[in-house]
Amino acid sequence: MENVPEKMEKSTPPSVAVDGTKIKNIRESKKLTQLYVANVVGVTTDTISRWENNRYPTIRRDNAEKLASALEVELAELLRREEPAEALTGPPPLPEKRPAKGLRLLLILLPVAVLAALAALFMFRLAGAPPAAERWLPRFGAPGEIIPVQIKVIRKESGARGFIVKEQLPPGWSLVSAAPPAVVGPGGTQEVKWLIPGGSGAVSISYTVRVALAAALKSQASFTGTIVVHTGGARTESIGGDRLVTVAGVHWADQNGDGHIDDNEIMPAYYLTEEMKGLGLDWKEIEAIWSGKGYRWNRETREFVVIQ
Repeated sequence: MENVPEKMEKSTPPSVAVDGTKIKNIRESKKLTQLYVANVVGVTTDTISRWENNRYPTIRRDNAEKLASALEVELAELLRREEPAEALTGPPPLPEKRPAKGLRLLLILLPVAVLAALAALFMFRLAGAPPAAERWLPRFGAPGEIIPVQIKVIRKESGARGFIVKEQLPPGWSLVSAAPPAVVGPGGTQEVKWLIPGGSGAVSISYTVRVALAAALKSQASFTGTIVVHTGGARTESIGGDRLVTVAGVHWADQNGDGHIDDNEIMPAYYLTEEMKGLGLDWKEIEAIWSGKGYRWNRETREFVVIQ
């Protein structure tokens, strides 16, 4: 729960005034629950409710930045617009003594220098190294088959801010399962996204997709993705690594597409299915193909048939 002590200590993080109505409208427009936002920010749902009902005059700036990331907006969109302060009443001020010419020049140049320094600092923060992300894809996928996908994200700075990962699936392909859980775009779109809280160390995103039943053989399906990092302003970086999957009557674990899953291919497939356990991969089918003399793909039933 958000705490607002009566007397702020010098070490207390700065606070900002947020507009609860804006927060609620943006959250509901993006179909996000209070529980989801609370988990990303690291507070309780009661705190989110109090923020939306303007129960707190201000909240900590770091919480406000996490809230903006969770809602995928700039922090400025959540801030409350303050009414201009009323003019002070009283006798007219006494005329000030005009400073000397040299002092006047210094007073003019000093604010300019300060603004330049702040701008340089701001640009330096924006230029900070964003996380590096790479995608791994199998070489092949048969129509209707469930195949694995992994994204590895390396944070280049300790205690880095959170970020958003967005993936665009090929047309007709569908998400089966993901870890961590993903948010799927509105109906008719192929977008899948994750909101990763701030922290240190590498992040692994695993998910499975079903190849479109209507996908043409010998065609290539393309994956595209981005990372959105908030460093004072939204910064987007493309996900590197594999992009294409060839649609063929070839099992995804058959890396060279020779109609066998050999000893060199079975161990990588085993480790991957163990790492992605519960996401829909069929280890028994892979093991049966490896134990047999090979396999063939039945175009009509959309199944792999083991050759004994």
